Amino acid sequence: MDKIITRFAPSPTGYIHIGNVRSAIFPYLAAKQSSGKFILRIEDTDRSRFVDGATDLIMETLRWLGLEWDEGPEIGGPNAPYFQSERKEIYQDWAKKLLKSGRAYIDDTSSETIDEYRKTDNAKKIPFLYRNHRPASADLSPEESLKLWKEGTPIRFKSDPKPRSWKDEVMGDLSAGPEVQDDIILIKKDGLPTYNFAHIVDDTLMNINMVARGVEYLSSTPNYLALYEALDVKKPLFVSLPHILAPQGNKKLSKRDGAKSVTEYRADGILPEAMLNYLACLGWNDGTEQEIYTKDELIERFSVSRIQNSGARFDETKLLWMNGQWIRKLVDEEGIDKFFPRTLDFWPDSAKSYDDDYKKRVLAIIYDRLKTLSDLREMTDYFFTDPKINVDLLTSNRFLKKLSEAELESLLETTISSLETISEDSWNEETLKNTLNSLLEATNKKPAELFSLIRISVSFAPFSPALDLTLSVLGRTTTLSRLRAVKSALLLDGE
Repeated sequence: MDKIITRFAPSPTGYIHIGNVRSAIFPYLAAKQSSGKFILRIEDTDRSRFVDGATDLIMETLRWLGLEWDEGPEIGGPNAPYFQSERKEIYQDWAKKLLKSGRAYIDDTSSETIDEYRKTDNAKKIPFLYRNHRPASADLSPEESLKLWKEGTPIRFKSDPKPRSWKDEVMGDLSAGPEVQDDIILIKKDGLPTYNFAHIVDDTLMNINMVARGVEYLSSTPNYLALYEALDVKKPLFVSLPHILAPQGNKKLSKRDGAKSVTEYRADGILPEAMLNYLACLGWNDGTEQEIYTKDELIERFSVSRIQNSGARFDETKLLWMNGQWIRKLVDEEGIDKFFPRTLDFWPDSAKSYDDDYKKRVLAIIYDRLKTLSDLREMTDYFFTDPKINVDLLTSNRFLKKLSEAELESLLETTISSLETISEDSWNEETLKNTLNSLLEATNKKPAELFSLIRISVSFAPFSPALDLTLSVLGRTTTLSRLRAVKSALLLDGE
């Protein structure tokens, strides 16, 4: 197959989760690698589950990830419209073709009667198959069926159960017997199609030659094959995507397992490059040990044949690690100025009164410690507001707990006196590094002791960047002010 024409066809029923997105990524990569087409189609025929704004969220998420579609909403194309709810007449015309060929029938059997059929079969301990309870309308001639049909009356497929076999590009050669094939509904009471029918019509009209979807649709494939046959249309390549599993690996990932929507991960500061990279490698690899891939590299190396046929565990720790790698990669390659706009929504409230140049200086010394952009809120607050002094944090530190409060106060006094000799104009990383090294000699203290005392005194944070970098960004006035405040607190605590 020279060019892959495939689609992502989500239902606008709420937030877009991890599994949805991976079902878009794999066909996108296959299409782009072959210089084919990636089509976005909105399957919104189940109006009872429709959620306002969900379609916009789907499109926004795809664009955030860089998965631009070649045909679809807001872009158009030769197969418009791309909302199934706007294609009602198309589906009805195709259903009438099946009525005309005798492969479908009108059916106004009530849901209550169908429930009774099901209960009867359950009582007999036999599988419920609707084809075993076909109504009299199933025996009408095609001409009579066409004449009697009106919108509001469902149309059912008249199945022809028989052994069926097919190849799945991920799962291999598969087969199923006639016992899994039934008379499925094609057109519902509201005149709209079911998914089972609509996607086959749309895929045919849109020239889709590869269908990638979740492995849960495998059990329905025999019914799909029967429809392809009855409609006399060519079936596409089938690509069944195994489930993304919960971290324990024992079930399909769900929100109950702590998985968040893509929107939530985005709000937490996960980069689109990292999310794309992680999900593309969740159940796929190119046979190498490489873990960090750009979108172009994924397109170049992707192969359907390398999709694994078993579920892949979702590991949020790995996602966070990968996000940290991407933060460092982008800053190192693009520079702070280009990366900085990505951080605008993630600074602490205390940073609001500070200009962007100062924030960029903070980002430049902190970025290599970030796992998500939201880490900025906690990790950088002390650059913008004086931290609350906690003497206990000093005295309980593993490097300082052997020193008395009087010794700590004396070390701070020596530090303050030494740093006061540096002028405002000379307050920079090099001068600070030399001064701090001189302090080590003067106090005869280990770096872990002296530097921990200074670091905690100016930040009271779990960690900070290299001390010379931290003090350089904080500035002379702020650094000395905080050191003096801690010295005074130790004196008061000692009294």
